[in-house]
Formats: sequence, C-alpha cells, structure tokens
Amino acid sequence: MDSITVVNAILLFGAALMLVGILSSLVASRFGAPLLLVFLVIGMLTGQDGPGGVAFDNYRLTYLIGSISLAIILFDGGLRTRIAHLGGALAPAITLATAGVVLTSGLIGAFAAWALDLRLIEGLLIGATIASTDAAAVFFLIRASGLQLQRRVGAVLEVESSTNDPIAVFLTVMLVGLVTAGAGEGGLPIVGRFLQEAVIGGAAGVAGGFALAFLLNRVDLPSGLHPLFVVASVVALFALSAVLHGSGFLAVYLAGIIVGNRQVRALPAIVAFHDTITWLCQIVMFIVLGLLVTPSQLLPSLGASLAIAAALIFVARPVAVALCLLPFGFSRKEIGFVGWVGLRGAVSIFLAAIPTLAGAPNAQIYFNVAFVVVIVSLLVQGWTITGLAKRLGLAVRQATRSVHRIEIDLPGQLAQEMVGYAVTPRCPILARDAVPKWATPVFVVRDDKILDPVQAVGLKPGDYGYFLAPHNRVAELDGLFASTDAGRARPALGEFALRGDTALSEIADLYGLKVEPGDSHLTVAEAFDRRFEHEPAVGDVAEFGPATLVVRGIDDGRVTRAALRIEDQDDEDEPETVPLSPIDGGRRPGAIERMRELVRARLKRSA
Repeated sequence: MDSITVVNAILLFGAALMLVGILSSLVASRFGAPLLLVFLVIGMLTGQDGPGGVAFDNYRLTYLIGSISLAIILFDGGLRTRIAHLGGALAPAITLATAGVVLTSGLIGAFAAWALDLRLIEGLLIGATIASTDAAAVFFLIRASGLQLQRRVGAVLEVESSTNDPIAVFLTVMLVGLVTAGAGEGGLPIVGRFLQEAVIGGAAGVAGGFALAFLLNRVDLPSGLHPLFVVASVVALFALSAVLHGSGFLAVYLAGIIVGNRQVRALPAIVAFHDTITWLCQIVMFIVLGLLVTPSQLLPSLGASLAIAAALIFVARPVAVALCLLPFGFSRKEIGFVGWVGLRGAVSIFLAAIPTLAGAPNAQIYFNVAFVVVIVSLLVQGWTITGLAKRLGLAVRQATRSVHRIEIDLPGQLAQEMVGYAVTPRCPILARDAVPKWATPVFVVRDDKILDPVQAVGLKPGDYGYFLAPHNRVAELDGLFASTDAGRARPALGEFALRGDTALSEIADLYGLKVEPGDSHLTVAEAFDRRFEHEPAVGDVAEFGPATLVVRGIDDGRVTRAALRIEDQDDEDEPETVPLSPIDGGRRPGAIERMRELVRARLKRSA
C-alpha cells in the first residue's frame, strides 16, 4: 500500500504543477511576461533550493522528455509552414542555420573561454550549446503574443530556428568528444559527420512526411484517432532518424511541412489537437528543466554567465546575422530585428546536458551557463519582441475577426472539405452579390429548418450555411464569414477602391503617401504577400502611417481587390466618408482633386 500511496502522491504532485503552470499563464499574459519563463520559474521553485524542496537530478529522464517534446513542437511548426511563403526566405534562413551558428559559436566560445578561464576547446563547447536559436521558443512566444510579422522576416526566423539544430547538435557532440580525448567521434571527419546528420535527417523527414500523409488518407481510422496516430508517428520518425545517426529535429520539421501542405484527411482536427499538445509539451519540458537546476550552484559562475549572455545578445548574434543577411538585400531594420530575436530556450539546456551524460569534465559549468543564458534571453529578448517589431514597422495588423467554422469529415473526399458557418450581421459575405464560384452551397439551416440552396434563395443573418470548398481555399471562406470588430475602427476620411495589381508607387504619387523605398515597386497584392506569413484573408490590413490598405477580395489566395482607407485623426467637422470610384475611373476630375487635397491636408496634420 505504501508504494501505491507514493504513486498517487506523485500523480497529485505532477497534476498540481501542471495546474499551477496553466493558471500562472493567465497572470503572465496580463503583465506581458514570457510564458516559457514562468514555467521555468515554477520548476525552480519546486526544486531542491525552492519551497518545494524536490531533489531531481535525472538527466536521462530530462533528455527523454525534452526529445519527445521538441519533436512534437518542431512537427507542429512545420505543419503550419506554407511552402508558398518560403520564397525569398529559404536561402538566408539556411545560411543563418549553418554559417550563422558556426560564427556565433566561435565568437561566444572564445569569449566564454576567457570569461571562465577555461581551455579554448571547453569555451567552444559552451558556445556550441547556446549557438542555436530555439524553434520552440520562437514559435511559441511569437504566436502566444499574437504577433504577426512581415512574411519574409517571420519565415526566416521560423525556418532558421527549425533547421539550425542539426549543426548545433553536431558541434556539441563533436566538441564533447574532443574534450573527453576524442571518444565518440569514430574517426569521421567533421564535415562528413555534419553532412551525414543533415542528409539522413532530411531524407527520413521527406520519406516520413509522404508516408504519413499517405497513411492518413488510406487507413480508415476512427475520427478521434487521427491526431494520436500523427503524434505517435512523429515520435517514431524522430527516434528512427536518430538511431540512423541523422538529425531527428530536421526530420520531424520536414515531415510537418509535407503533411501540412498536402491534402490530408482530418487535417483541421490534427492542427487543433497540436494546439493543445504543444502547450502540454512546453509546460512539462520547462518545468522539468526548472526542477533539474539547483539555483545555489549558479552563483559561483553567475557573473561570467551574465557576461556571456550579454555578449551573445548584443555582439555575437547581431554580428553573425549581419554577415549572413547582408548579401540577401535585407534592410537594416530587418537585420536588426532578426539579430535581436535570437531566442534561446529548451534546446540550449537540452544540449548542455549532453556533457553530463558523456561524463565530460566541468560538465556542471556548461549546464549552469546555458541555464543562465536561457533565462536572460527569455527575460530580455522574449519580453521585448512585440514592442520592437511594432517600433521597427515589421509587425502587421490583422482585422480583429471572429469566425466559428464547423467541419464535417467526408470519407473518401480529399479534394474538397465540408464546412459550415454562422451568418452574422457584420460578416463580409452579406456584402457580396453571390457566393464564390469555387464554393458549392450544400444546404442552409434557418429557424431550425434545413433548406436547399434553391429554397433558401440567399443567406440572411442568423442562418448557418454549409459549403463544399477546395481544401486550399477554406481559409478564404473563413474571411468571408468572419465578424469584424467594427468598434475598434477609427472614423475614416475616405475609402478608395483599388485593384490588386495597382502599384504602391502609383498610390504614393496620387495621394502623397510615404512608402518604404524597398516596397515602392510592389503591387498591392505583392505587398500583402510580403507582409503576411499566411494567405491574406478578406479584412486583413496593412498600415502605412495614417493610411491603411484593407483586403476586399481574394482569388486563389491572391489579393484581387483592396481599399485604401485614410483614418481621421481629430474631431474636425469634415465628412467621415466621401464616396469615390476606383483610382482608374469614372468620377469628375474636380471631385477627385478635392479628395486629393483633403487627403494631403489630413496627412500633413497627422505627420
């Protein structure tokens, strides 16, 4: 009975920690604190030096939990990455993930050797453990904060953080072998070992991704088992790649990209499930990492650790990013932001545990330094991401939309999805003359009656409409049935209709707007493609000072119609709206000139 009591006590303790972590996230969100830091602190408070007094030093269990959690989180990151959005970001991201990691490792490693009075090889080992950015931290903090970055910047950060783990793991393992007199390298040349990790991991990821997509479409599973089947497959793929001496991290990320960009049965349910399980993985992983550290052991090297963290954040990372991104034509603002968002997280602590498992000398120092660097990174960088993105003009704002999509899984139907929506008084679909031609109305629920499209005649507020739509266009329907938060919009001086192929330079010349030099050659559609990581939806906005471009029409994921809105900044008695035709036609020249003068006057007052 004593053993059963102990097991029950452990279950109670673990569940209580989870509940505390979840509830603490509410407080952290109110104060803008990085949630990952909150979970880490909870683990530390529960540990040996905290009020909890729990002694935990099981590095193998920590390694196991970290491996499973990171595999699931990286797969989720790939699952949400659109291949079409990687154009222009892949080459710079891969450069950062390879040359950038080596540069960062070398710079910070040399400084660490001096700061801690270690051999150069030991300093380089510290540099290797903290050289890579953490995909889990980047994905999680950006999405948890609701931050929407311009497409190229966001894609570079996510691809870099997801693909730089193989070289960081390789450098760490190689240097651990050198520190312990060469054990464990098996005579493989350095470059050959890295290529082996990348090639085997990449091949396993591509093959595993296609195999998983095939099985999801061919195996007739009960609907609730699809997400669990995916999670089990992801962990198996990660482990198989690692057993074959490939990069499991790279494998699961590539598999996620492939599954997320193919027509797969129950994909919405899989994505929704991963929303939940990634939270669980983050909470468990960071609480366990917090339990593993003993704060009193951090004190002897705290000063040097803080100096290393400062050198990494303010010198090594920015220098490496600048050298890697300058050849690709990034602006100073973009380079500065990417250099700042070098978030360190669980991967750094995870890698710092490898020297302990290998019995390397001074292993505790590596772990302690990595832990302090992660805390400083989450505090300094994690707390400032959103504000810096807005200050540099790299954050894009979406219209506040609320949409509830009902999904019906149709067996054997992969090309199209059955979706339903509530029709609210403020959803954009009511302003259209007809439903998009690619969406087939199936039936309408009105006043507890099911009507076919002919009986319903049209959609009315209070209806529920059900449609068959292509898998890749469901997001467009979401935008048409989303209720916009009209109360947050400011009064507008005027709204001008634009085509998607209208050049920003033409708009700037016509209305006196200031457009960044690097954007002047873009069309309206290209401007939205560049700013948003996802496919634009009806109601999305792109801000240019007091002027805002609003998406009004989408065709096959491309903006075809937009509106230029000039927002009123004061309370003068001028008309809130002045009706005008599109730029290219129709109204009297005198009316157009009058509107131009009003717009320019408003812009001068708001400048």
